[in-house]
Amino acid sequence: MRIGMILDHEFPPDPRVENEAKVLMNNGHEVILFCWNFRDQPEIEIIDGIQIHRYKLPQKLFDLLSPLAYTVPIYNFILAHHIKQFLSDYHPDVIHIHDMVAVEPVLKVSEDSSLIVLDLHENRPEIMKTYSHINSGFGKFFINLNKWGKKQIEFIHVADKLIVVTNEAKKDILDHQNIDEENIYVVPNTVRLESFLEYPIDNMIVERFESDFVVLYLGSTGLRRGTDTAIRSIEILKNKIKNIKLVLVGKSRDDVKLKKLAKDLNVKKNVVFEGWQNFTLFPSFIKASEICISPLIRNRHHDTTYANKLFQYMSLEKPVIVSDCTAQKNIVQETNCGLIHKAGNEKELAENILHFYKNYELRKQMGANGKKAVIEKYNWENTSKNLIELYEKIENK
Repeated sequence: MRIGMILDHEFPPDPRVENEAKVLMNNGHEVILFCWNFRDQPEIEIIDGIQIHRYKLPQKLFDLLSPLAYTVPIYNFILAHHIKQFLSDYHPDVIHIHDMVAVEPVLKVSEDSSLIVLDLHENRPEIMKTYSHINSGFGKFFINLNKWGKKQIEFIHVADKLIVVTNEAKKDILDHQNIDEENIYVVPNTVRLESFLEYPIDNMIVERFESDFVVLYLGSTGLRRGTDTAIRSIEILKNKIKNIKLVLVGKSRDDVKLKKLAKDLNVKKNVVFEGWQNFTLFPSFIKASEICISPLIRNRHHDTTYANKLFQYMSLEKPVIVSDCTAQKNIVQETNCGLIHKAGNEKELAENILHFYKNYELRKQMGANGKKAVIEKYNWENTSKNLIELYEKIENK
């Protein structure tokens, strides 16, 4: 079948889109990807077999208009115009939409016979509630989150098939919506072992931290991720673990607040802000660490999704400490790969770090448990089977 994937962002990078496209192509399907061109990239390009068709849009315009998609629908009009051309050029058998924003434009321009698969990477309306630029100033006045929530519910019912990232997300939808369970497929964001474990280790990174007890955090450093909780835990531990280092690999607009917090708590020398790093360097930072953390703040979104970092940590045999957000707590309890603290509680996080610091054998055993779980179950080769099954059923019909 010919699958037209719709991504209202630039590509690459997007590991989920890439992984899904590759597994579908490996199973005999043709994948053509619609995406934006924020930079001066080729309009048409093939990357690892994925046919990419980019449409020009300045990123500043995207950043301004996309949050207003359901308030001042200029963005939807622009998106619909380009999607109409894309569908006219390629005539896909299935329109596979990544996230909810592009659904309305697709509905406006697609033929009635087009089968629509909605791939919800996240609960967008819920996560938007945590964005500082939406809760203040211009955003607070113009962005209607209630309308976003109603649109997501509408699109869940309109889509022919629905993909979510966790069993908890599936349960959340079934608990709140009258929808056929057979039309919902769970496709988690797990590690593609064949590529992730093959990235070469940068020994310079490992050597930089060889005399430190490194607690690692990978990903966006926004406050909703519990990064301030992590810094506060270091203030508790700095006199108990003299060589402790919290290494934050990622960035966000909250970095200014986090750096001020580290200064105010007198832990600047114990907190390392690495900023965004190339994805290929993630294994090197994980290798350099003793413990890896995911201290997410609890909300409906975080309770129903996995942070990709969790499986990256586990794949390289590192013990983890996570907050009690439902989905990630369930993984850690099931696999016995780490410890759990109450979200937002820096004292409990510090106690868990100290417990691991004093128990090398526990770190080693829980790290081994995590790697075993990834090799046997929580890897892309295994968790993508639901995606393959979905498209087999579509093709058979």
